[in-house]
Amino acid sequence: MKIIQRIIFYLKAGFLFSSLLFAQLLMSQSSPFKVSLEEVVIPELGGIQSYAFGRHEGQWLIVGGRLDGLHRRQPFAAFDLAGHNNRLVVIDPEHKQKWSASITSLPASIQAQLSSTNMEFIQVGIYLYVIGGYGYSPAIGDHTTYAFLTAIHVEKVIEAVQEGKEITPYFRQIEDNNFQVTGGSLKMIEDTFYLLGGQKFLGRYNPMGPNHGPGFIQEYTNEVRRFHLSDDGSTIKITHLPAFRDAEKLHRRDYNAESQIMPDGSQGITMFSGVFRPNVDLPFLDAVNVDKNGYSVQQGFEQYYNHYHCASIPLFSTEHKEMHTLFFGGIAQYYENKGKLVKDDNAPFVKTIARLTRDSLGVMREFKLTQEMPALLGAGSEFIPVNELPVFANGVLDLDALPEEKSLIGYIFGGISSTAANIFFTNDGSQSKASPTIFKVFLENTHGSGTDVLNVYSARNIALEVFPNPNSGQFVIRYYLHSNEDVVLSIVDESGKNLLHQSLKKQAIGENTYTADLSDNLTKGIYFVTILTTNGSGSAKVIIR
Repeated sequence: MKIIQRIIFYLKAGFLFSSLLFAQLLMSQSSPFKVSLEEVVIPELGGIQSYAFGRHEGQWLIVGGRLDGLHRRQPFAAFDLAGHNNRLVVIDPEHKQKWSASITSLPASIQAQLSSTNMEFIQVGIYLYVIGGYGYSPAIGDHTTYAFLTAIHVEKVIEAVQEGKEITPYFRQIEDNNFQVTGGSLKMIEDTFYLLGGQKFLGRYNPMGPNHGPGFIQEYTNEVRRFHLSDDGSTIKITHLPAFRDAEKLHRRDYNAESQIMPDGSQGITMFSGVFRPNVDLPFLDAVNVDKNGYSVQQGFEQYYNHYHCASIPLFSTEHKEMHTLFFGGIAQYYENKGKLVKDDNAPFVKTIARLTRDSLGVMREFKLTQEMPALLGAGSEFIPVNELPVFANGVLDLDALPEEKSLIGYIFGGISSTAANIFFTNDGSQSKASPTIFKVFLENTHGSGTDVLNVYSARNIALEVFPNPNSGQFVIRYYLHSNEDVVLSIVDESGKNLLHQSLKKQAIGENTYTADLSDNLTKGIYFVTILTTNGSGSAKVIIR
């Protein structure tokens, strides 16, 4: 359920469209890599969105999801049976082949869950584990969120689907009320599973609220639920651990969560944006970092692009100590138009491809790539990596181990394809569809070879940047001020020794630059630039070669 209840806020507020154009936001910066897309066509593939997937030797197993586009507003039409995916689909993207099989031979409870949308899922070894999901339950005669965890033997099911054999032996299911969640995310840190955010939604969707028409129950988990899972191939055992709970910051669903390498080198997860804020029906702009000790809000950062779930890719560079996460299209409250940031509280479909980068100091910034999705695509899509990519233990791509030349790192498949940015209020089912499109995703690992656009509002303070970086001691320091004020600039080495300390008087609102030439003073190594103002501060690492 990626887009539920958005209309409620607008009806209460008494308006149908709100748009605000922000000031110039363009600040170009050299990019750490180049990304490009290439469409793959598989005849008669069919579209799907908000699904789960498993992988085996370059082939995909697609489970659940919706066969239609954006859900309609009318309760009788939203999430109807015609849009349920009641087949297993196997795709070989390299050879452009597909196979499918009905799930009607499976036990009723497994059939019901695997016909649902927005399940949480993760593949661990040979098993794909799917949790929850929202859909119509024949057993209760109504829509519900399922309280199941189902284990799927990916290799055996792919083989059975391709050969037309029995699939039932390769599915096992347990029931647990802690798993009655849809629209969350399922990740791992070391040997612990993390079920992050999401909601329990019981009954028919109704934009007029829970007490109108058919009515419904909606309960956000407000939690990060943790558990250990033991699976001997026959019996699944769950050991629940204490959950992290926060009714404000963890009150989110239908968002992007990705495994991360944190600045100290440890494993973590970041929950990016999502909906809806507790006090207003708008997306979150902040991000929450989760590790084995708890959670914390990413300080000094706001995310303006890619607010709803879309294909995303995490990449980490050990050399530069930078954690990058890419997002492809989808739905957002903001988008860029002719160098300006546009705010649209209807949260339209967008074409934006964006990168969020966290540096070695833990500072996160948002960049818009110069290329965009070729159409209004991405919402409810997934990134499916190719086999044998160099990855860290938690699945984050090892950027330094990827070749410099253009190489295939994976595919983006499915999602919603919309004919216009804002269709929610006029949607009769014809304005969007589930996309059958597959895109190859290529990456050129050449640091500084391209240019991305910094969204200066994402770094809530001064959006400090240094370029070129690395350099030989000659570089430009660029920063953004939200008012006219004095600035203190300093440069220190790794030991904390101060190499430059200068007061810059009456700096102008907007973009400012300072050209430094310290080639006679700096030896090879790592240095830190700091800008201090009365309204904020910023730091950036500089590598001298």
